[in-house]
Amino acid sequence: MKTFTTAAISVAFLASNVHAFPTMAMDALTEPLKADAFNVKRTAEIHARQGAAPPQGAGALPAVPPPFDAKAQYVSNQGKYKFVPPGPGDARGECPGLNALANHNYLPHNGYATIQQFIDATNTGFGMAKDLGGFLALYGALVDGNLLGWSINGGPHIGIGGSHNNYEADSSPLKSDLNQYGSNQKLIKDQFYSLYNRQPDAATANYNLEVLRDFRKERYYESIQKNPYYSYLPFTGIEVSQAAFTFIYRFMSNKSAENPEGVLNKDVLKSFMAIYGDDEENLHWKRGYERFPDNFYKRNPTDEYSIPYCKSPSQKAEEARKIILTFLPVEADILYFAETVPEVLELGCNHGAVNTFNTIDAATLSNGAYTAEQAAKSPLCFASAFAKVEIPLITGLSNSALKPLFDTLNTLTGNMNCASIGSVNQSALTACPGFSFYGGPTGPVAKGAIQDPVLN
Repeated sequence: MKTFTTAAISVAFLASNVHAFPTMAMDALTEPLKADAFNVKRTAEIHARQGAAPPQGAGALPAVPPPFDAKAQYVSNQGKYKFVPPGPGDARGECPGLNALANHNYLPHNGYATIQQFIDATNTGFGMAKDLGGFLALYGALVDGNLLGWSINGGPHIGIGGSHNNYEADSSPLKSDLNQYGSNQKLIKDQFYSLYNRQPDAATANYNLEVLRDFRKERYYESIQKNPYYSYLPFTGIEVSQAAFTFIYRFMSNKSAENPEGVLNKDVLKSFMAIYGDDEENLHWKRGYERFPDNFYKRNPTDEYSIPYCKSPSQKAEEARKIILTFLPVEADILYFAETVPEVLELGCNHGAVNTFNTIDAATLSNGAYTAEQAAKSPLCFASAFAKVEIPLITGLSNSALKPLFDTLNTLTGNMNCASIGSVNQSALTACPGFSFYGGPTGPVAKGAIQDPVLN
């Protein structure tokens, strides 16, 4: 039995009116055909791409490529956004994306910004959704700033540089563990080359989530093997330390019509990581010189990297969960990593010596609110519930002062039916000698720490 497309039916109807309104009718006659042709072409492209590994990595979302709009996605590095290196007194810290935003004046060049400035800059420069940007900016200002803004470096209660284990965490992709090196801001040569050499062919290089997932596993165990004070906690471990890896591809990959999800090649990676030089074996790092590459295209406005999209609380739990994972990029990316690195969903710490890592049971830490299985199934729920208990304790701020942050957290997790944590078993944390909620950008080197060369 044959079927007719809507376009074909429209064409048949419009053909009878061509003589009455020739120009209008011809446009109306052809537009449905153009739409059908576009849809057929789009479907064919998707089917062709499904036969090959997607740019973001096998098994990683999205299943269907997002749209690409060159005008809407272009990020300028010219004119008022040209690269200007940091000068004396300009803060540059451990986050390469924030450093690049400041170097191109999307953030104030001195590296200190208000909540709204962080929200606008991360959205304009990278396509971070304003709900996620809003939470991160609020968190930075309330927990590590002066309630109104914060520095992209700074010490405790000034900026992210002093936020060890409440925002900044060990086991980062390229930067040093605080008590392994006495700093959380050195770029470690072996860590950089371990990532860089995973894509040896410059013509096909793409540091996607699949590549970063393997690299993340290496870095997790490297911290256990070399940092006596390594601590892996609910918020900074399960959530933030994964984002340090996933954000590399999700925000720094260059989008195009051919690869709207993005491709992160060697040159773009080096640009955002402040790596300079043409000799592959003798590259060097210029601290604070992160920059946007030429012809860079961020995420599409309809595909901004967010936390919640799903608003379907009435659906059955498992069906709703599938939808949530489809439209919760942050949560989905963490669980994607956990498919091959399940350790990232466990808590624990070294006990003052390398290779002494013991896990901390989620039920013990949360006084029974979450089992280890529940925490692993909904890491965002567990981490946010933990944060809501700990933040008043570590900041000394009242719940009314923290209300904007908690309201944002509740909005982000509102459709996930998260259990709350009444209290945290602090003794489970204080058993870790590296446990703290503030520290950096410098600190003592732990006895027995194993160090590798720094890239200069």
